[in-house]
Amino acid sequence: MFARVSRSLRPALKQPVRFINMQEYQSKDLMAKYGVRVQRGVTIGAPTNESSLSSSLSADEYVVKAQILAGGRGKGTFTNGFKGGVHLSRTASGAVDLASKMLGQTLVTAQTGPAGAAVHKVHICEAVNIVSEKYFAILMDRAAQGPLLLGSPAGGMDIEAVAEKTPHLIFKEPVDIRKGVTDEQALRMAKNLQFADAQLKDAAEQIKALYKLFVSTDATQVEINPLAVTDTGKVYCIDAKINFDDNASFRQKEIFSLHDTSNDDAKEIRAAKANLNYVALDGNIGCMVNGAGLAMATMDVISLHGGKPANFLDVGGSASTEQVTEAFSILTSDDNVKAILVNVFGGIMRCDVIAKGIVEAAKTVKLAVPLVVRLEGTNVTEGKRILKESGLRIVSAEDLDDAASKAVHATKTA
Repeated sequence: MFARVSRSLRPALKQPVRFINMQEYQSKDLMAKYGVRVQRGVTIGAPTNESSLSSSLSADEYVVKAQILAGGRGKGTFTNGFKGGVHLSRTASGAVDLASKMLGQTLVTAQTGPAGAAVHKVHICEAVNIVSEKYFAILMDRAAQGPLLLGSPAGGMDIEAVAEKTPHLIFKEPVDIRKGVTDEQALRMAKNLQFADAQLKDAAEQIKALYKLFVSTDATQVEINPLAVTDTGKVYCIDAKINFDDNASFRQKEIFSLHDTSNDDAKEIRAAKANLNYVALDGNIGCMVNGAGLAMATMDVISLHGGKPANFLDVGGSASTEQVTEAFSILTSDDNVKAILVNVFGGIMRCDVIAKGIVEAAKTVKLAVPLVVRLEGTNVTEGKRILKESGLRIVSAEDLDDAASKAVHATKTA
């Protein structure tokens, strides 16, 4: 089971979704609630003993997994020298010993970066012996104008590679949202995935259970890879990625409350509380822009001029002075930021309003780094006048190219 419930990587899914960093054991509990078959397991947050584990989970073989929000755990290394965040043990005592070497330690993987991620919990579950692997997903598809079942008998592989090299092994089944997945559709997909004999009906039931999960949780994608047959003859969901519709957060409070902030950037947590769209990067030019597309373009032009953006920050089309102030505070809390570039197109938000917000925010946070501002759109003349008469050291830019050039130059002279 994958440890993260996150934004989709599928090109067909374009609507915005919120990151929900959910630990593996939480996502397994959620899936089991809807009848999806996952490996039985227990989660510990402190060292335990053999008898305690055996009383909670009896298995012929155990899988011990460090719970962090990053991939590559199996190939990672702990800062105490212990190698691997995923291990097998044939005994409960061995599983307990492995867990003790992980708890409270920091695991470094290819996805965590050199700083690694602290392991506060370890998940111990029953091991299963996989006989065959399939790929199965349910997603909202624009072409189908609704849910789409997507499957392939070539599981355990990158589905994009399967689609490119062997497209005949990709099967699609549009679902009528009013009727849901029918028995005929579930069985047809199970056959296309090359389930046979006793597993055929079992696989169809798992497909229907996954669709129930998809609809009930307002998911935009449920991806299982692999959907596997074990040596017991049962069909298991071994690894999952689930994405939820951000617009349904008011209806899915329980799911969204599971978000684990233990490995989140503190600035991103602050931004989320202020309803700002912020992602920390490793550059030195802080960016504040209204509109996601304009924010991406701004970062591209900064890079074109030889600079490196320190963040993605979209304040939206109706940011208040308080939000702008918080945005400035977040940007300046990053010690790497040597200059700030504000790029605003005044459409819904008027330039004079954003200019007043910038002036008040800059004074409130006692801005000490160079500030480059490019305004365009509604009331732009009034907005530029407000900035000019503010008494602050604000560098005005005529267009995006000029703004990026001045911001990059400011970092070199700061």
